[in-house]
Amino acid sequence: MKYTIILEKEKEGGYSAQCLELPGAISQGESKEETIENIKVAIELILETLDQEAKKLSKTTEISKVELSV
Repeated sequence: MKYTIILEKEKEGGYSAQCLELPGAISQGESKEETIENIKVAIELILETLDQEAKKLSKTTEISKVELSV
């Protein structure tokens, strides 16, 4: 999947980046290359967290269905 990244040069030096599709994916770095690598890691971590949360909800839903059918 492709994500849209906004890369900005900071006044204090270095760069910051944020992913438009994943509001919590924000990172920074000293160079453009470092910032891009850092935002990739941030995106991966958020996607892993969302996947884990979805699995938890899925398990909860399955348990609830069993309880409702009793």
